Amino acid sequence: MIKNTWISAVILIALIGAITLAAELSGVRLYERIATHLFISMVLVIGLQCFMGNSGLLSFAHVGFMGIGAYCSAVLTLPLQVKGMALPELYPFLKTIELHPLLAMLAAGLLAALVAALIAWPLMRLAGAAAVITSFALLVVLHTVLNNWSALTNGPRTLFGLPKTTDLFTAAVICILTLLLALAFKESRSGKLLRASREDETAAAAMGANIPLLRWQAFVLAAFIAGIGGALWGHFITSFAPKAFYLKETFFIISMLVIGGAGTVSGAVFGSILITLAYELLRSAEGSLNTVFGAGKVAGLTEIALALAMILVMALRPGGLFANREIGTLLRRLWRKGAADD
Repeated sequence: MIKNTWISAVILIALIGAITLAAELSGVRLYERIATHLFISMVLVIGLQCFMGNSGLLSFAHVGFMGIGAYCSAVLTLPLQVKGMALPELYPFLKTIELHPLLAMLAAGLLAALVAALIAWPLMRLAGAAAVITSFALLVVLHTVLNNWSALTNGPRTLFGLPKTTDLFTAAVICILTLLLALAFKESRSGKLLRASREDETAAAAMGANIPLLRWQAFVLAAFIAGIGGALWGHFITSFAPKAFYLKETFFIISMLVIGGAGTVSGAVFGSILITLAYELLRSAEGSLNTVFGAGKVAGLTEIALALAMILVMALRPGGLFANREIGTLLRRLWRKGAADD
């Protein structure tokens, strides 16, 4: 199993490296921007897979922790001369702080993890529909806080002035580190026990698994990664409002994981790639149709197509493209089968 995990890690890292190299060599800024956004999305999807894939519980709150990370990093990295304009109500003790963006990203991940650790423990005892509804309620709570805490977020208005420090290379490196962290957690004792509880809670508890604690650990880890992903995204976009961390982004992140396969890190990676490509192609098609029929005549094509894709995947392949096995395991099995046939 460990050997298969290493093979999967090497293949997925090589894929990320190939995308980075292709975007860099193209010399086209649009391709570099798309690849950078892809890696940021991949970080977020891999983070969600750590909890959802191992526990079997759907979490809507993931994007809320992304928002916490984005705003935390923004407050810590805004240039001192900009803070007075961007956040006029900012608390005095924060007005003189200006950290390096990488340190701020780490702080953003830790803050998101801390918030998750404090509020998630009682929620981890829930399962089924109750857990899903509660996670959605948590997303609403986090969005409401971001939308109304004017001193730290500028309220519903756009926060601007973040230094643009997220480039293609930075996003790729953080994506690879996140990938390795997710694979390490999956193969850890906690990850294996959590997946056992996903299949049969009674049997896992009989083996000594503390199921609420295991879920809590995975949830905190997912929030930590989401916080870093949010900070990475914030320093890529450089201006945003709380509405960026709500239903639309939640739908895209969950669709990437569901289509790719929630049970594997490989599914998170390939789902991110497929949905990003589909999104860019559909957005281009939508723009072309608006040129033909008139501006604003065609809208929502991207969301409709992705929703239909999710329905088809759930109907034809409920586990996604990589349901239970990582790409390294699948390739080794194919190689052994080919060797046996020879």
